[in-house]
Amino acid sequence: MAVKDRDRFSTATRIRLLGEQTAARVYRSQTKRQARRSRLTGRAALLALVLCSLVVALAYPIRQYVSQRAEIADLQREQDQARQRVEQLRDLKARWQDDAYAEQQIRQRLHYVMPGETGFIVVDPGAAQQSRADLGAADRPWYSNVWDGVDKSDASDQ
Repeated sequence: MAVKDRDRFSTATRIRLLGEQTAARVYRSQTKRQARRSRLTGRAALLALVLCSLVVALAYPIRQYVSQRAEIADLQREQDQARQRVEQLRDLKARWQDDAYAEQQIRQRLHYVMPGETGFIVVDPGAAQQSRADLGAADRPWYSNVWDGVDKSDASDQ
């Protein structure tokens, strides 16, 4: 028993016991951390699930809200443009109420002249050259002219 007591109080035995106690504490703390991690992971999963369900539940109403706000902004813009157009038309109507403006427009648009005045029309010289270019079509057969007319009208649609 004396050897046992001596071993019990020896430095090597004390260090070994101290190491075993420390290892036991570390093991216990690690198991506690693992237990905490598992609870925290479950809570985190539940929180993530709740957040995802909120996002899914609110996604459609938020999208509708944003699209309706955009539509409202477009309608307000159209309304402002319509108001501006109405103002322009009112101004134009007021101008046409004036006899001097109406007379000026009739002279410009319809080429009317007052009695005793002489009217002149200036012809564009480029138009005469263009009509001369069309004279070359008289030398070709009629069906070529018809086909060129179809091609020109088809090209003007595009």
